Amino acid sequence: MGKKKESISLTDTFSEFNELKNIDKATMISVLEESFRSVIAKMNGTDENFDIIINPDKGDLEIWRNRTVVEDDQLEDPNMEITLSEARKIDEDFEVGEEVTDEMHLEDFGRRTILNLRQTLASKILELEKDNLYNKYKEKVGQIVSGEVYQIWKKELLLLDDEHNELILPKTEQIPSDFFRKGEQVRAVVARVENKNNNPRIILSRTSTVFLERLFEQEIPEIADGLITIKGIARIPGERAKVAVEAYDDRIDPVGACVGMKGFRIHGIVRELRNENIDVINYTNNISLYIQRALSPAKINSIVVKEEEHRAEVFLNPEEVSLAIGKGGANIKLASMLTGYNIEVFRDIEGVDEEDIYLDEFRDEIDGWVIDQLKRIGCSTAKNVLSMDRERLIKEADLEENTVDEVLKILAAEFE
Repeated sequence: MGKKKESISLTDTFSEFNELKNIDKATMISVLEESFRSVIAKMNGTDENFDIIINPDKGDLEIWRNRTVVEDDQLEDPNMEITLSEARKIDEDFEVGEEVTDEMHLEDFGRRTILNLRQTLASKILELEKDNLYNKYKEKVGQIVSGEVYQIWKKELLLLDDEHNELILPKTEQIPSDFFRKGEQVRAVVARVENKNNNPRIILSRTSTVFLERLFEQEIPEIADGLITIKGIARIPGERAKVAVEAYDDRIDPVGACVGMKGFRIHGIVRELRNENIDVINYTNNISLYIQRALSPAKINSIVVKEEEHRAEVFLNPEEVSLAIGKGGANIKLASMLTGYNIEVFRDIEGVDEEDIYLDEFRDEIDGWVIDQLKRIGCSTAKNVLSMDRERLIKEADLEENTVDEVLKILAAEFE
């Protein structure tokens, strides 16, 4: 009865090992052997005279003990030696000094030892699984993976991959309009793999620029083949993105290849990113031209680039200013992120009446930061500000109502 229980116990252990993902046989055998040897050494003081043969496919093993034959009254170490009379029970031809090899069975170890063995193996299995998971996903950092939504919490989503490994998608790494249901498949990029106290934690991201880059590589063959290179990406997740591309072959139109006929190629990426508006532009080393392209769809009249300060002053017709700034300032923010230049937008005031006054002349009466906010939305003169709707000033310049009212009062007083 006892023997049956122990053999079942061992078969379970083997089946646990066989279910392990990506563990090669050599590792499996060496871990099993190491565990058995450790138990044998604890029990007998040494394991050096034991041979362990493991067959993981069948889920069994053989343990053979080697002992030297000694005279019946010379026995000192029953683990290393066997008396002549005991040896002759196995084979009557044995002589003193010869080596006897006999098989040991699990039940010979006793129940407590076998339980100890099971615990040792279980902890080794857990360690191997964790190491394996960490190493597997460490190599996947920056790659897109897919997982099924298993649990939804306030601050994060728990996903399971095809092998039921746990993946975490924090709220901070989700696109603001992301909404997932249990059982749904979610695609994201592996952002990082944490390993605290040998507990791997795989963190995914859908807001990373790397996610957008990988989607481009998947959807656009010329990028995957290296014919077109992505030179820069700027994103406001779920709202808008700008991607600068370059082709090594002059015959290829990189923007056309990325967008596709009637936007067919980029449509899949836009859908995956919850209708994120994606502008694709041609990269150039000419920083002035690069800034102009980055500000599209706005058309620029002139630009002054101050390279040492990484700043650019852009002049446009009044009707182009709101296009350059974009909804909620998104266009100018992304253009700055993409080019690495702080971009200031100015209305082109050629032909404006000579009575108009530059805002900078009001710095004694109006805080400098307020003037900077107004200039950022294209208001460089007093009349620019006065011609704008009060509500637009509050919203686009991101100023308090009373601040805007005070500014309007100061500027209006100049023309009374």
